[in-house]
Parts: sequence; C-alpha cells; structure tokens
Amino acid sequence: MSYITVRDVSRIYPKQGGTFTALNHVSLTVDRGEFLCLLGPSGCGKSTLLSILAGFDRPTSGSAQIDGKEITAPSLRCVTIFQNYGLLPWRTVEKNVELGLESLGKAPEERRETAHAYLKLVGLERFADHYPAELSGGMQQRVAIARALAVDPDVLFMDEPFAALDAITRMKLQDEISAICREQKKTIIFVTHDIDEAIVLADRIVIMTPNPGKIKAILPVDLHGRRDRTSPDFLHIRDRVFTAFALKPEDKTEYYI
Repeated sequence: MSYITVRDVSRIYPKQGGTFTALNHVSLTVDRGEFLCLLGPSGCGKSTLLSILAGFDRPTSGSAQIDGKEITAPSLRCVTIFQNYGLLPWRTVEKNVELGLESLGKAPEERRETAHAYLKLVGLERFADHYPAELSGGMQQRVAIARALAVDPDVLFMDEPFAALDAITRMKLQDEISAICREQKKTIIFVTHDIDEAIVLADRIVIMTPNPGKIKAILPVDLHGRRDRTSPDFLHIRDRVFTAFALKPEDKTEYYI
C-alpha cells in the first residue's frame, strides 16, 4: 500500500467573473522513504498540491491521504520548509531549532541536546548562540532544515527552499539535504522549477503543466550514490525530462519514460 495517496484531486478557486482551476484531476502515489520532486513552471499547481498534502489547503474534489488517513490539517509529523526560512529573528539559532520540540512538550535539557545534534548534522553547531540576521541565506536555510528534522517527522514537504540562494550555495545544500534525508530515510516531496535540482534530488520526478495544473509525466531517476551533474547518465535523464515537457496535449496524462 502506498504511503501517500492523491486520488483525482482538483482545486478550483473563485475569482472575479468566474473560477480558476489550479489542479485538474491529479492522481499520485508516493512510497514511504521516497524522495519525490514536483517539477514545473510557475502556475502549474505544484505548490497548491504541496499545500493540500501539508494540510494548509483542501481539495475542491478528490482526496489526499497519508498512511491511510485523510489530510485535514497541518501536523508535526509532516513538516514544511518554505523558501523564506521562517526563522524567528528574536530567537537564537539553537532556540529556533528547539521550537518544534517545545510544541511536543520536550524537557529543556532534551531540547538542547536534540538541537545541538541536528545543528551538528547541518554543520552549524558553532553558531548555536547566533541570531538569524547574523547568518547567510544558506546558513539560515540549514537552520530551517535542522529545525524540521529535530522533531523527527515522517514527511518533509519542501517548497522551493533553495530558490533564493546563489548557485554554489544551492548546489551544496542540494547535496547535503539529499545525503541527510536518505540517511534518515525520510519521505520527501520537494517542489522545484529547476530541472537539474530535480535530477540531483529525486527518486522520481513528477512533471506538471499549467492551465489547468495537471501531471504530464512521471520519470524514475535511475541514479545511485552522489549524483554527478556532468555524467552521461545525468545528462541522459535531463534529455528525458525535456522530452516529457514536449509531449503533446493528446498524449497520456501520466507518461512513464
């Protein structure tokens, strides 16, 4: 049985003079421990789908479930990491990482130990007493990742978390999050519009197209270990992604290449 199941989900928003269809009859399954990337241009509904899965929005029709239970609200078992980091500026790095642990009612000493363990995991243990404004964008995003992992979630939802970073920092964090999450066997759904990023990270890539938002193709990424962005296998998968984007409207909604 699939861990995450999306069945015939549509999301229609009212607008002046009519409606706007953000998602159109989307169906998808995700296995436990899988790293899935939602790839597509702006307006294809990938962030809307992520919001539904994270419990921040509800479908107009269809259903979305995690582990057989209907998704009705956000949960600490399913943590979302956004592009804007979401750190509290008046709290130190350590106290930001402890935030979710406080919600779980953990004792102060346990919170400190857990926060330091995850700050070490992302290479920021020396910055525990700093404030977010004293950190670079890449460092702030690593704090957000440490905070998310500290509550030991079952699922991580990531909405273009590296989009605002420079290219070198972005590539470094792509490699880091891939290694960390595979080591910890997390289930991850990651939104991006960057083809190379999707190939670096994903076990499967779900390609979405706009007007209305729907799934056009699902591609397995048959690469193992550290992913070399210049290797022939990597470039071959990139070509397959471009081929999938070029499919005509009359082709299958879900096209496995």
